[in-house]
Amino acid sequence: MLKTVLSISGRPGLYRLVNRGKNMLIVESISTKKRTPAYAHDKVISLGDISIYTETDDVPLTDVLEAVKEKNGGQPVDIKAIGDDVAVREYFAEILPDFDRERVYTSDIKKLLTWYNLLLEGGITEFADKEASAPEVESAPESEEK
Repeated sequence: MLKTVLSISGRPGLYRLVNRGKNMLIVESISTKKRTPAYAHDKVISLGDISIYTETDDVPLTDVLEAVKEKNGGQPVDIKAIGDDVAVREYFAEILPDFDRERVYTSDIKKLLTWYNLLLEGGITEFADKEASAPEVESAPESEEK
């Protein structure tokens, strides 16, 4: 699901990939639904390609967003109510206990929580791909009566 959700450097918010053009992408803002082009010189990254540093392996952003959703019961996070930088890092430690405290900055955590809120606001509540994670169930052939 997050493969088509994009972050564009220098632009606020998140965008959904609508179409590809010659030397550009057509993107739609998740919050305003306004369509704009993103050119080859723009730094565009898919949220599906982002991961968070931990002490062992990197954790995909989809897993972290699912953990945030679970902790908050699917409700938005009030980042200002959490408090200062130390409180934000403590809050994130409850979500991802083994995150690398040297390489994951407080600004990264705040951005992740802001993205979570934007995704909820845009109606995106399922972060993991259902096709990739769910095993396929084969149906039994139906018998025909003649």
